[in-house]
Amino acid sequence: MNGFSTGEEDSRGAADQICCLVDEGERCTRPTSNASYSKRIQNKVTQRRLKLNLDHMARHIYICEYHKQVILCARSKQQQQQQRRRKESEEDSGETDNDLPEADLFQLQVGTLRRYKRHYKVSTRPGLNKAQLADTLMKHFKTIPVVEKEALTFFIFTVKTNANKLDQKNGLSSEPT
Repeated sequence: MNGFSTGEEDSRGAADQICCLVDEGERCTRPTSNASYSKRIQNKVTQRRLKLNLDHMARHIYICEYHKQVILCARSKQQQQQQRRRKESEEDSGETDNDLPEADLFQLQVGTLRRYKRHYKVSTRPGLNKAQLADTLMKHFKTIPVVEKEALTFFIFTVKTNANKLDQKNGLSSEPT
């Protein structure tokens, strides 16, 4: 504080420091990484009810790679749960199972979304932006019934015969003549 040190920090280089966190009552003994345990991260840990606390005897706020990953994983899990809750509240009661993988229609281009809308004759109000259009089409997409066994069988047949559904519609054959 006054320019002098206790010698503890100088005797160990930054690479020799150990994590500043107490995990479920025990001080972590892993070496630190470049991640710090900031106030923002402390608030996130508290919100997620992780059993991590800052050791007040530590003279730094650097955490190990392991705890960094624990905090990041908890963050992504919470974000996924929030998104799932938000979607559940917005969707109709016609949804079946949340464990199924979802298509992210927002990743598609606006032109592709419009073609989907036109193909399935989905009625929407005019002037929707991309996010609103993608949400509306996602609700429609989830209502399309799929016979899984039939879809898989057709997919495997198409791959094995090196065929394309567009070729079949045009009356072309994928078989060599």
